[in-house]
Amino acid sequence: MICLDEQPTQLIGETRTPIPLQLGQAQRYDYEYERIGTADNVMIVEPLAGWRKASVRAAKTALDLAQESKELLEVDYPEADKVVLVWDNLNTHAPASLYKAFAPQEARRLLDRLEIHDTPKHGSWLDIAEIELSVFTKQCLDRRIDDIDTLSSEAKAWADRRNASGAVVDW
Repeated sequence: MICLDEQPTQLIGETRTPIPLQLGQAQRYDYEYERIGTADNVMIVEPLAGWRKASVRAAKTALDLAQESKELLEVDYPEADKVVLVWDNLNTHAPASLYKAFAPQEARRLLDRLEIHDTPKHGSWLDIAEIELSVFTKQCLDRRIDDIDTLSSEAKAWADRRNASGAVVDW
């Protein structure tokens, strides 16, 4: 069973160089910042195994979701006959996303390996990936990150550390 959810993130840069940290003092930086753009964090969680994958995309489209779904099936779970996928009612979270991205035969092949369950309307908190996104936000996005490559490498490092620690979701 896999849970999937997404969250937008602002890419934020400094407008002034922060004052170097000194022993016994809090970090000092200017409250002013530069909004550089946005990115989309995609969280995939296998709650019963305590495994998660955090990836970052430039956009939040049906095509991006289809690519994540294909990677889930072909890279993360290539041997699984069926993957039970739980996601919320976002407009891109639909089997049609696969048909927008791939030829009909390919979309059908991928969908045949998925058993999709939508969380109830106003019940996205039932998607454990949303809980894991909250942890990710507190532990990884607690500072200014100004480019998508840095955000992507930080997200991967965070997921690797969390997986190595054996962390599970206390739902």
